[in-house]
Amino acid sequence: MQDTEKARPAFYPKIELHVHLEATVRPETLLEIARRNDVALPADTVEGIQELYDFRDFDHFIEVWILTTNALKTADDFRRVVVDYAEEAARHGAVYIEGIFSPIERTWRGVGWDDIFSGYCDGVQEARALHGVDVRLTPDITRGAAPEEGVELVGYAAKYRDRGVVGVGLGGEEALHPPEKFIEAFARAREEGLGSVPHAGEVVGPVSIWGAIDALQADRVRHGIRAVEDPALLDELAGRQIVLDVTPLSNVRTGVVKSLDEHPLPDLVAAGIPCTVSTDDPEMFDTDLTREYEAVASLGLHPKSFFDAGVLGALCDDPARDRLRRIGEEFDWDGLGFRAGDGLAEDSARLPAALEEH
Repeated sequence: MQDTEKARPAFYPKIELHVHLEATVRPETLLEIARRNDVALPADTVEGIQELYDFRDFDHFIEVWILTTNALKTADDFRRVVVDYAEEAARHGAVYIEGIFSPIERTWRGVGWDDIFSGYCDGVQEARALHGVDVRLTPDITRGAAPEEGVELVGYAAKYRDRGVVGVGLGGEEALHPPEKFIEAFARAREEGLGSVPHAGEVVGPVSIWGAIDALQADRVRHGIRAVEDPALLDELAGRQIVLDVTPLSNVRTGVVKSLDEHPLPDLVAAGIPCTVSTDDPEMFDTDLTREYEAVASLGLHPKSFFDAGVLGALCDDPARDRLRRIGEEFDWDGLGFRAGDGLAEDSARLPAALEEH
């Protein structure tokens, strides 16, 4: 998985519900933004930044995350992040994205709430106009933040709900800060009509997922793969049809699973739990949507089930969901030439006309 080229795009429709926008910034873009904002980086060439991006361990990942996100300071920076990733994801067939961003950490470094939210929301509008990709936003509460900061984030999320913010997440050091810490913030989010999409069940086991669905009333769980350790939890997730946003290659990168062959995704699907497939941190984990879908195809899983789970789990309004459902119904999934365990045929059917609608 190290030092690989990005995958050849595979043009069948995809829904991505778990991507950290700050981790989509290309090395050349990071250099440009850092220079404009007078932010020092440990490398001054694209090659140097790319080497910095190469995943070594989780501590190094956090170091690179801080370097990258500290360079983002202006509304225009945040706008560009969304537009650039929409262009990239569209190359791989993405028709709908729910992007994650972490505003609390930016405010700690002096960036204004409205600069952050307005910039990302401007990007949502431009991404649709330029690339035909429907983007929604789900800001993460940083687990290391104080509970009242989580409540403050929800207030701004509600303020920008009409501009593409559809939910609130929870991210960061899962082992140090359980979901229950932010009960008040997520209760406020529900009152404001925002979805609950916390990370859980990645580093910490089933107890974290139970906390997400019981204390935070999760509409979806980001990751959630360690549910396989608890049969009662599998039954609960399947019975309530709670969607899990799974990021297979990220899980291998971080060592959450030892190898792709050992990934629990097939077991989760077999248990009747709807699962989506996403990139998580594509630039930093050297992946893209095509590679993720080729990975799950190698496990014998058909992409249509993940598209259907995306339609089920998306936090969009009914007209947008109807459009996604129509895309799935019109696409010739059988034309992909899928054979369990062999990946996908190189030539796929044409995308339906609905993909061209704006």
